Amino acid sequence: MTSSTSPTPHHVAIIGGGPAGLMAAEVLSQAGVRVDLYDGMPSVGRKFLLAGVGGMNITHSEAYPAFLSRYAERAPQIAPLLREFGAEALCQWIHGLGIDTFVGSSGRVFPTDMKAAPLLRAWLKRLRDAGVVIHTRHRWLGWNADGSLRIQHPAGESTVQADATLLALGGGSWARLGSDGAWLPLLEQHGVRVAPLQPSNCGFEVSAWSELLRSKFAGAPLKNVAIGLDDDVPRLGECVITASGIEGSLVYALSASIREAINQHGQGTIHIDLLPGKPRDKVQAALAKPRGSRSMAKHLQGQLGIEGVKAALLRELAPAEAFDDPARLAAAIKALPLVLVKARPLDEAISSAGGVCFEALDERLMIQQRPGLFCAGEMLDWEAPTGGYLLTACFASGRRAGRGILQWLAERRQS
Repeated sequence: MTSSTSPTPHHVAIIGGGPAGLMAAEVLSQAGVRVDLYDGMPSVGRKFLLAGVGGMNITHSEAYPAFLSRYAERAPQIAPLLREFGAEALCQWIHGLGIDTFVGSSGRVFPTDMKAAPLLRAWLKRLRDAGVVIHTRHRWLGWNADGSLRIQHPAGESTVQADATLLALGGGSWARLGSDGAWLPLLEQHGVRVAPLQPSNCGFEVSAWSELLRSKFAGAPLKNVAIGLDDDVPRLGECVITASGIEGSLVYALSASIREAINQHGQGTIHIDLLPGKPRDKVQAALAKPRGSRSMAKHLQGQLGIEGVKAALLRELAPAEAFDDPARLAAAIKALPLVLVKARPLDEAISSAGGVCFEALDERLMIQQRPGLFCAGEMLDWEAPTGGYLLTACFASGRRAGRGILQWLAERRQS
């Protein structure tokens, strides 16, 4: 008589309830795997929800080659993940949750209502309906001597045995939402190759602003400018002057290059084009016009529309003698040098660079020296600018890790 008893379902523990961990949980539960997901916070997806407060930018609609280039030196490692689950697949997945999307004027993709909460609610319901058990206020502390997981919770500490484990613990920014980077020394102690966590998509400090600029213009937006680092082509956009330096989307797009320049040389110099729509010779010609009894401030405002924070920044950074020489002043207006000396603290950054090195992982995102231990999401050593690129790669890596776990479990069952 042949037994018809089904094999006992595999059990997988997922540590971290952000997009990567939740996506892996979906892949696994749909394949019949028993999934327990643990998160140290009172609820899951907290950073995901906060990222959506100003409008949930889920991904970007630009062509794949340009999209992939946003991951810079890690593009070769991110490419296989995006080929399996890129921007278009992510949008289709969102539509499957009953959430419509639209493409904004910048090419960024948003849910129709611009909110993250409805998407997360629909997703969590689907996961729970599939049998995923979510344990909040459960924090991973490492491993016991027998390889089991140590989990701390309000009632004490428990031991969890699992057939495979996925770590999806986030990076080191926004610690109050759970991404505190406390996992890095735990992995380092077990010989896993990691890179130090550093701020990404962050603001930067100057050595010191003058009291006048700091008191009058801290918080002022610097609109319709272009910024470049070294010989790079300047990027158009806007940023914000802060009490200690500069931040905002235009700065975030250059943050990796600025950070590395500071790491190597102790400082990084960006050049700000205050009038990106006007060629330098036209700027110089306007400045050379007689100003009569008008002040230089009135002359700049009348001829070029430079006033407010732009005028203050020009006075702050251009040499005094340039204001008597139209050629030198035009050069300053088109490439005003700003020396940045320090990134803002990691916990203020939108995201982080560093983490588990791809070289420590196989193509399934499993740590090669610890079979059955997988990693996904922002805790991997990659970075990207804002604009939907961060979230897309987190989703894609969670999906790859989930599929990798299934493959590894199947191989073990066959052996």
